[in-house]
Amino acid sequence: MPQFVAALPKTVRTIAVLDRCKEPGAIGDPLYLDVVAALREAADAGESAFVQAPRVIGGRYGLSSKEFTPAMIKAVYDEAVKDQPKNHFTVGIVDDVTHTSLAVDPEFDIEPDDVKRAVFFGLGSDGTVGANKNSIKIIAEETDNFGQGYFVYDSKKAGAVTISHLRFGPRPIRSAYLIRKANFVACHQTEFLDKYDMLDFAGPGATFLLNTPFGPDEVWEHLPREVQQSIVEKNLKLFVIDAYKVAKDTGMGVRINTIMQTCFFAISGVLPRAEAIEQIKKAIKKTYGKKGDVVVQKNFAAVDHTLAHLFEVTVPGKVTATRSMPPTVSDAAPDFVKRVTAVMMSGKGDLLPVSAFPVDGTWPVATTQWEKRNIALEIPVWDAALCIQCNKCAMVCPHAAIRAKVYDPALLAGAPATFKSIDYKAADFKGEKYTIQVAPEDCTGCTLCVMVCPAKDKSNPKHKAIDMTPQLPLRESERANYAFFLDLPEVDRTAIKIDVKGAQFMQPLFEYSGACAGCGETPYIKLLTQLFGDRALIGNATGCSSIYGANLPTTPYAANRDGRGPAWNNSLFEDNAEFGFGYRLAVDKHIEQARELLAALAPTVGENLVKEILEADQSNEAGIAAQRARIASLKAKLAAKKEPEAARLALLADYLVKKSVWIVGGDGWAYDIGYGGLDHVLAQGRDVNVLVLDTEVYSNTGGQASKATPLGAAAKFAMAGKSMPKKDLGMLMMTYGHVYVAHVALGAKDAQVVRAFQEAESYPGPSLIIAYSHCIAHGYDLAYGLDQQKLAVESASWPLYRFDPRRIALGESPLKLDSGAPKIDLGQYVRNETRFRMVEQANPEHFKHLLALAQREVTNRFAVYEQLAKITMPVKVAADAATETKES
Repeated sequence: MPQFVAALPKTVRTIAVLDRCKEPGAIGDPLYLDVVAALREAADAGESAFVQAPRVIGGRYGLSSKEFTPAMIKAVYDEAVKDQPKNHFTVGIVDDVTHTSLAVDPEFDIEPDDVKRAVFFGLGSDGTVGANKNSIKIIAEETDNFGQGYFVYDSKKAGAVTISHLRFGPRPIRSAYLIRKANFVACHQTEFLDKYDMLDFAGPGATFLLNTPFGPDEVWEHLPREVQQSIVEKNLKLFVIDAYKVAKDTGMGVRINTIMQTCFFAISGVLPRAEAIEQIKKAIKKTYGKKGDVVVQKNFAAVDHTLAHLFEVTVPGKVTATRSMPPTVSDAAPDFVKRVTAVMMSGKGDLLPVSAFPVDGTWPVATTQWEKRNIALEIPVWDAALCIQCNKCAMVCPHAAIRAKVYDPALLAGAPATFKSIDYKAADFKGEKYTIQVAPEDCTGCTLCVMVCPAKDKSNPKHKAIDMTPQLPLRESERANYAFFLDLPEVDRTAIKIDVKGAQFMQPLFEYSGACAGCGETPYIKLLTQLFGDRALIGNATGCSSIYGANLPTTPYAANRDGRGPAWNNSLFEDNAEFGFGYRLAVDKHIEQARELLAALAPTVGENLVKEILEADQSNEAGIAAQRARIASLKAKLAAKKEPEAARLALLADYLVKKSVWIVGGDGWAYDIGYGGLDHVLAQGRDVNVLVLDTEVYSNTGGQASKATPLGAAAKFAMAGKSMPKKDLGMLMMTYGHVYVAHVALGAKDAQVVRAFQEAESYPGPSLIIAYSHCIAHGYDLAYGLDQQKLAVESASWPLYRFDPRRIALGESPLKLDSGAPKIDLGQYVRNETRFRMVEQANPEHFKHLLALAQREVTNRFAVYEQLAKITMPVKVAADAATETKES
């Protein structure tokens, strides 16, 4: 304290103290109070050199990653010199509620001209961020320049915008804030022209690089008016390249990062072109070398083909566009979505005032439907004439972007001219029409629907009932078709036979998430919401499923037309089982209270109605619907009553409709960090359902090994190949005897998955479903994820089974194997995945040893399962067990 006071110049009149924290309830934030106390104690001790003590004002900055720029620092100085400065202020937000914020001049800039600044807008998972990190390394290591990079992106797994801020110059760069005015702006995705004001970052005379399918002679007429105006007014140079064409021609798929990186170096001139290309190739070899020489050579080819497709555009001297940027969301969106969500979606959320945010912290659901990301270059197109109406395409779609409906033919009146329908073939909805429809602007182009489609044209086997077609020419017509499709009534749930086909006639209440294209987890969550979503309570462990499940500004969980949908929440990583168990305890207590109140009010509301509610069979959709009708009747009667008990029962009555409690998370949670809690909860015998989305790695945090990682696979912390076998979570839980356990893989046997979900939910005790979920961390194109799941099952690396304690009472083995003995060697499965191949490439002999161990472990484990599946209990013991289960 004395040293701090002594260090202050005697001429100081005002001290502005900035805290990067908030202490609710305190009279000031920590550093502010320290400064005030130091000055006062120094004065009291006679150690202060000030004739008049400096005035101290305090403020907050930078909370929740808010920017802190030179303009904000200037605002603090401007405030400090006032005769009556504001104390306990904020800077960096717009506080129009308590009016604490300082005004900031957005045009104030102190960056020197000799520091070059570049801003890149990329698409999540296209490699832009990684390429720009390499660019900074190249510039810093191969030139006399110093470099700096900041990277901004949200928590979507793929398909969101990423913004890279690169600086380089002759001195060390200490600008700890994002670029406001750049010399170079790159747009790596044409669709961003209609979504983001990218050229707001461009300074006068800057260069704008655009990835677009339109050539240099036609691109100008395809630019929105606002973009043309910025180019003309700021005198920008415009370059274009069709990077996706280059990527496709060189076998890179949709990875355009090295192509756009080559363009940057060619245009910027920071290095001679030949030297830049040489350094890019060095970085490619270092970055992708472990993935094999094929990947490296494809990247080399992409770099070599780039400059021939890069063109400078002659910019007209005037704006000629007839169209403007469309609104961020449709006019049909709710008011809150237009006022708040849309602003965040456009990248301007920092400009929202405090008053815009919900007072109670609640946010609307089903908001992903307004994003319309348009990230798929190609989308599936349905050939009705070939379709066998299996609904498998809808079943595997990770984003609920392809759907099936049956409906009355009369509803086709007013359908768009391009809307497709055919007669429904099966007897359950005889006489109705059938449609498979894609959401063109929500599809991610993963191709899983095409891969799973079994219907082929006999004259042209490459043509299926679902094929990929360029999206842009179809966008307008398919947008209208999808809107019409959504307006068709949902199929009556009570009339649906619940199997693979029937489940896809149920409305998904998890849609258009930010998961990776081809994600292996989301089809299971989508199915859960289709089967039970209108009465589900979901506790979600932190991980991929919580990130794409509820990240601002949008959420994929939705409600049906009756306003019912999953009640979803996320606590922490480690306590999710306990958190979900709390759901169960709370629901059971509410049910207990509701039943007591209902019995007490029976003379008032009707003995027969009470009896029907208390004894209701809610084992199927018809039973659930009937119970809801009874509850509606009950609430109508309660509304006319004045007793406090009636009001209390009215609040609790909906709990008398069966609730489905689910605990969802990944293998990092279930096998590792949350295992203790999971084991404890399943041991309690209460009616909870656990879904483990097993990617065999910590997917969300970057691919670290978990106890679910198989023997021989490389992952962070096990780069030489994991030396121990995968933990057998299913076997461990089966030893309790009272836990329903299913081991499933959608790509191998989808019917078993649907059956397992139904059995688990109907089981009146704890249930555990362990679901194989292919993942980008496995290191292959996820278009082949379903094929890999089949190979995993055929090699017995992932046996399919269902352990149902209810079978014991029938004198049957509780364990039923749904897959057979190994059909292929383990190597045929694992060598398709980089996580195994990289171990073999690094040390073939070591991998050979690990593979032999893994093969032995897989073979032995399946042999144990085969023996367990043959075990039955004596009939009397089984009957006693059934009686005990019923009594408990």
